[in-house]
Amino acid sequence: MSDLNWTFLSTNSELPYTLVWVVAILVLRRYTKRLVRIHPRLEHDIKRQRLNAIDNFLNLLMVVGLIIIWSTELQNIAISIAAFIVALIIALKEFIQCIVGAFYKASARPYQVGDWVKIGQYEGEVTDSDWLSTTLFEVDLIGRSYAYTGRTTVVPNSQLLTSAVQNLNYMRRYIEHSFSISRHTDDVNLFEIKDEILERLREYSEHFHEVAIRYNSLIEKRLDIKISGPEPRVRITTTSEGFNVFTVSLFCPTEEAVEIEQKVTEDFMHLWFKKRNIRQLEQG
Repeated sequence: MSDLNWTFLSTNSELPYTLVWVVAILVLRRYTKRLVRIHPRLEHDIKRQRLNAIDNFLNLLMVVGLIIIWSTELQNIAISIAAFIVALIIALKEFIQCIVGAFYKASARPYQVGDWVKIGQYEGEVTDSDWLSTTLFEVDLIGRSYAYTGRTTVVPNSQLLTSAVQNLNYMRRYIEHSFSISRHTDDVNLFEIKDEILERLREYSEHFHEVAIRYNSLIEKRLDIKISGPEPRVRITTTSEGFNVFTVSLFCPTEEAVEIEQKVTEDFMHLWFKKRNIRQLEQG
């Protein structure tokens, strides 16, 4: 039996080499990731990025090693399966596009783990990225609450080749937040409310005003564009249906946008009803 086992191993040396290589990679992955996790000086996002990079690198290293170990066997059967490979490429077109998309992502670096992005119709925070897909933790940008919805989207990397990729990472800290309040056309002149609302906006934004100015300037330099300044703005318009529209825009911390919007809406309603009641008393 020992002679049989030795003969089997000597003629199939790739099997023990494969086992040793896979075990070595798994052990290296475990202890490398452990060192990153217990590192006291790395921030949470940096740790996530390095853990993701370690996974991708070791996966690639494992595949390269297995190819080298089995290279002789692969060469022996290469000619006989040429036709099969052609058919396989056609069948795995999407898979190949994902791999190509991964190389595009590695070279162009449109985003990294922790960034807010929009890939085609999908948007959210990048929580994981590998050779085949990018995982997004969905953020409510359409509803302008900027909160996590709890849904996770796995986007194939092939989307990077066919869809526009927008990096929205600058929105993680500060956002140009706009919202509108509509009222029926009546005797209340909204321009009489405008100055008071602007004063309330300056009051609500006073504690982050200096930081907003610096961050606004940083975004302009990084993107090489001119964006609206951090000063709050109010615009009053009307619609063809007979509504007055009171639109507020301000540059504020993303996490405070909804809170400030609710405060300003409450102030507007209070002032609007106050003005309306005064007009009714004057007319009646």
